[in-house]
Amino acid sequence: MQSIKDKTAIVGIGVTDFSKNSGRTELFLACECVKNAVDDAGLKMEDIDGMVKAVADPVDALYLQKCLGIDNLNYASDSHWGSSPMLNAVTAITAGIANYVLYYRSINGSSKRRMISDFRAALETRDNSLDMIRYDFYSPFGLITPEGLVAIIVRRYMHEFGIRSEQFGWVTTVCSEHAARNPRAIFYEKPITIDDYLKSDVAVEPLHALDCAPVVDGALAIIITSADRAKNLKKMPVYLMAVAQGTATEGQFLSSYSRPVMSSLPEVSYMGEELFRVAGVKPEDIDVVQLDDSYAPLVPLQLEELGFCRRGEGAAFCEGGDRIRVGGILPLNTSGGFIGEGHIYGSNIIEAVRQIRGTSTSQVDGAELALVASGAGGPADGLILRK
Repeated sequence: MQSIKDKTAIVGIGVTDFSKNSGRTELFLACECVKNAVDDAGLKMEDIDGMVKAVADPVDALYLQKCLGIDNLNYASDSHWGSSPMLNAVTAITAGIANYVLYYRSINGSSKRRMISDFRAALETRDNSLDMIRYDFYSPFGLITPEGLVAIIVRRYMHEFGIRSEQFGWVTTVCSEHAARNPRAIFYEKPITIDDYLKSDVAVEPLHALDCAPVVDGALAIIITSADRAKNLKKMPVYLMAVAQGTATEGQFLSSYSRPVMSSLPEVSYMGEELFRVAGVKPEDIDVVQLDDSYAPLVPLQLEELGFCRRGEGAAFCEGGDRIRVGGILPLNTSGGFIGEGHIYGSNIIEAVRQIRGTSTSQVDGAELALVASGAGGPADGLILRK
């Protein structure tokens, strides 16, 4: 099987501010960040000949193409998984279908200034046939929020390994410290302490409200091209060593309660195994990680599934914060993550690019390899980037 290792590179990134009220439509936000990414790459708008996005995102490539003045697209695709459109982009580039592929996300998750896609309309009217188990068997009995679904998994994890809820608080605390240095972040100049966390409201026992990433407005754009083309562009290319995704049997979104081990995230494990296989590196080679902290307690589980620590030791690894801060053994979510910056999938890729370029607001000295993971609690996806 032909390898995708080092065949493609990220050459441009663009991002808007993350806020509770953008004051702009999702289409406007998308145009704004795409223009920023094109400028960042030193390209012209007409160079873009491919677009990829998540199927739930409302801004269709056809509308965006018209608004940006792009004459023709050789490739466009949607994906049901969070940031797995990156795999579609890499596939299109390595197959020679397109030269410069744009991955974009634009979400007004907070202010509701939205364009409603058919998929989202079905989702919001609870007519998504892919998730009928939740609506038929969980919702009628009061299990109606993602926080409630995650809380069951977390409680089981705590029971199996004797974990205390305050150990999870160090994930939020460190993410807020990193976000406090990031002008685009919700927690900018607002770091919290572990005492703040412990005194905070409980959302669904054992989850605190501060364990849950805030829903925000914002957009991002990433431009991918071949490794050969990348050498001649404006910015230092950031090479994609590996891109992978993973699923597992008996898997439901945040509610995989029928597994033999309910507190595990096998999708993340499968995805990670493929990432390390393709990249030809090991967990100890990674300099910085950007993990899915939609819910802080899922971070320790990801550390375990990805091989950074042994089963049941993820919470202890995070406790005290020193191992996961910048300067620690494994700096984590250096932009603030979804918790500190704002919950928009794909933003952790943007931060990984900044780390490799050396432009992060919480820069890790000598960062050469960055791992990104998303989809904790459901179909998982991730990538490994290098200089």
